[in-house]
Amino acid sequence: MGIARRIIPGSLLVVVAVAVFAATSHAAPRRYTRLTSLETGVLADINTFRAQHGLARLTLNRDLTAAASEHSTEMATDGYFAHTSYDGQAFWKRIQSFYSSSSWPYWSVGENLLWSSPDVDADDALKLWVASPEHLANLLNPRWRQIGVSAVHMTQAPGIYRGLDVTIVTTDFGVRH
Repeated sequence: MGIARRIIPGSLLVVVAVAVFAATSHAAPRRYTRLTSLETGVLADINTFRAQHGLARLTLNRDLTAAASEHSTEMATDGYFAHTSYDGQAFWKRIQSFYSSSSWPYWSVGENLLWSSPDVDADDALKLWVASPEHLANLLNPRWRQIGVSAVHMTQAPGIYRGLDVTIVTTDFGVRH
């Protein structure tokens, strides 16, 4: 997995490579705030982008959103940035614990992540994902039907965030039928 970096004056923006998995058949939180308008904007921008490419719009799924929210919060709280959970659990297993595959013959999930300064907006997020081949592939994946979106802001984030105020965005994509 590669890491794409882009420096914006006064801020640091990092996007990590996308992860996708298909199958057939914490510590107490610190100060963080869910950024509802950012989450709404990310969903709207992704759906507009997909529609411009002749793809189905994604519906917001509460289980995928719960998975995305837990992961954003865990990364902010524990000071790391990766698809793999802090305890080493693969991203697809983490998502599967929220977005069940048990009664579906086909199930697949993917994930896009980014972290940035608190002033990141939905347009910035989409531009960065589109500029990354792995993230773009997830955005343009015709299989996806549902999405979970989470944006978390943390002041003085620990670990790799070096005490900076950061915003972490997680989008979890899914399909099951």
